[in-house]
Amino acid sequence: MVLEPGILAKSKAGRDKDCIYVIISVNDEYVYLADGKKRTVNQAKKKNRKHVQPIGRVHGGSVTDNDEIKRVIKQYIKGYADVDESKKSVQKARED
Repeated sequence: MVLEPGILAKSKAGRDKDCIYVIISVNDEYVYLADGKKRTVNQAKKKNRKHVQPIGRVHGGSVTDNDEIKRVIKQYIKGYADVDESKKSVQKARED
């Protein structure tokens, strides 16, 4: 997947490893990330491209509002938790 604005991405390295962000902008060597809370659109985190893993596309294109970024990330995490819960229930049914 190509790194471009509006894509959800996970940090692969650094102090913020495994944190989920939305890509705000991209240049040759770096991407700028925001999570809407600590890293807002106005104070985006500058991160090396090779330390970022794209994990999904934001529905509706690029996101430039902090509240919208928080909503999108929360929705992604909730969907991921729902998948984990369904795996647990299937695994539990197999054990029974």
